Amino acid sequence: MSADTQKQAAPADQAKVTTWQVIKSTAAAGFGVQSETARQRDFSHGRPIHFIIAGVVGTILFILTIVTVVRVVLHMAGG
Repeated sequence: MSADTQKQAAPADQAKVTTWQVIKSTAAAGFGVQSETARQRDFSHGRPIHFIIAGVVGTILFILTIVTVVRVVLHMAGG
């Protein structure tokens, strides 16, 4: 097999990034603890739109969680 044939066959053999891996990578990046191995996998095999969507959804969930916690605390404090 020539080098050109190996280069063409390589991307088909490599697995795509799964939904669970996207969620884990986005959460790890949000906390600033993503591993170099995961980062390289994400950049070489992942689609940017998946990570953008996961980041936006994660950010919205984070904000909603903070708002909910503040409302509960204020309600319990009598405010």
